[in-house]
Formats: sequence, C-alpha cells, structure tokens
Amino acid sequence: MSRIIKSLQHEEIKRILNRTDHRVIFEKTNIIPNEGELFQELMEYVDYENIGIKAVLGVDIYQYSTYGEFEQTLIPFLFKTILRTTIDACLSNHRFIFQKYTPDMIEKQFISTGDGGFFIFDTPLHALLFACNFSVVLRIYNAYHFFPRLRKIIGGISVRFALTLDKLYSYDNNYYGRSIINNARILSKDTLNRCLIDENVYSWFTLNMDGIENLQVLTIDEIANIHEFSKDYDNSLLEKYEDEVFSKESSRRQGIINSDILKIGKIRAKETDMNIYNLHLQVMMHLVNDDDSTQTKIVTVSVGNLNTSGI
Repeated sequence: MSRIIKSLQHEEIKRILNRTDHRVIFEKTNIIPNEGELFQELMEYVDYENIGIKAVLGVDIYQYSTYGEFEQTLIPFLFKTILRTTIDACLSNHRFIFQKYTPDMIEKQFISTGDGGFFIFDTPLHALLFACNFSVVLRIYNAYHFFPRLRKIIGGISVRFALTLDKLYSYDNNYYGRSIINNARILSKDTLNRCLIDENVYSWFTLNMDGIENLQVLTIDEIANIHEFSKDYDNSLLEKYEDEVFSKESSRRQGIINSDILKIGKIRAKETDMNIYNLHLQVMMHLVNDDDSTQTKIVTVSVGNLNTSGI
C-alpha cells in the first residue's frame, strides 16, 4: 500500500469539543477559560508530529489570464484530457515505480485550481516522473499531434511546476498541510515557466541518489534499492517491463539525458526561510499512438528552463 494520508474527522473533533468546551456561553462577566484539557485532547488526537509527509507537484498554466474568454472556457477540458493521458503514460511507462497507483487514486488526490492544481504522491521521484510525462503530452499537443484542431483554436500551452515535500493531511474530503501551502507559495512567487523545488525535495534526492544530477545515470535496479521502493514493492515487475526513463544499464541516450540544478533564492513561509532551487531536465521518451500501435515517435522535451532570475 502507498503511505496513508492521515484523515482528521469532523465528528471526532466535535465530540472532543462537546466534552471539554461549550458551543455558546453567556455570562455576566467575561472570563478567559482554562483551555488545558481541550488543548491536551486535541494534541493527542491530531498528533501533528506523526502526520506523514507527502510530495506535492504543483502545475500552473503559464499566463492563463492572457487567453481569450472563449479559449479559457476550453482550457479546463484540455487540462483534464492531458491529465488523464499523463496518468495512463505514467502507469504504462513506469510500471515498477507506479505499481501502487491507479488512475482513480491519482485523480482523487488531485486538487484542482481551475488553471492547474496540486498532485499528491508518496515520493518526489513519483512527482518528478509525472511532470516529465505531463511535459511530453503537452509537447505533442503543442506540436499539433494531439487534438490538432483544438490546438489551433486554443493556441499553445506552457506550464510551470513546483515540487515540495512536507506534512500533509486530509479533512472533510480535502487536503491541507505545509506541503501544499509551501507549493502554492512557490508557484505564486514564480513569474516564469520554470520547475522549482524546495529544500526538502533537494535533500531527498541527495540522500537517495547522491544528488538530483544523478538522475541521468541511474538504472531501474538502483531506483529499486531506494528505501521507499525496497519495501513492499513487487520486484518481478523489473524483469517483466522496461521503464521508459530508467533502463537496466546506465545510459544518457534515452530517458533523462541532462539534469541541472541551481539554488536561486529564498522565500519566507510561516516565519521560516525556504531555500528554492531551479531544476532543468531534458527528457527523451518513446511514444506509441494508442489508436494505432504502428505509429511511434521519439520526443525530447525540457522540464523547466535554465532562467535563473530570482524568486
């Protein structure tokens, strides 16, 4: 199973309040109450220190407001279509890495913002591979290979990405936590179509891969030895299916062929400074037409760009 997101239940919090507080109280003299008992029970129920961490991939359509009003009405349909195609691509291209995911799971853990949204994953590698596949699907749309007439009507689309790793929980069928808050702050600060990551994501790749730059030389077997992928993962899939990005032997002739990372500044979140890094990947992937398997194409795309202007 993928890591379970802690869910805070409205009725349980309400029961705690009913035992230790008053919904409404009117007294002749206002008295500041002793909140100790309620505070302790809420602390034990929420158990914030043990709330799990999740990787969040934020995707935002670049300069969405510059599209015409008619075109803007069609972009949500286009985004959802690209999203579903990307999900299918991830589950097909990375069967070992995405073996614990289903299309329904990824869509249910997606928070739409209208012109983009936030995707929730177990690790930064899942999130980064999703961004790579999304970029490939977006490229074939922009190149008039995917709904070409719709492409002519709407025009080209560009996106920016943000990738964060921090605590995340659910409440009342929605998702909250620092991973989403920090991701939204990074996207709001970026005025360019880049791929920005936070310090926690940078540290995760450093710990598990000796640095994000090594993405271009890692094999699928080395990925399988990463701590998160060595627990409860079916290794027989490594022999049954090839990964479109990570091959059995180290090579820069396919998959991620180039990886650049550069610290570009800090942003402040909740009185804490976050180091922000600009990530640029070049990814080569082999595509097969789902409607006609005889049609294939090799596409090379960039995820992010090399613009190092501050944030």
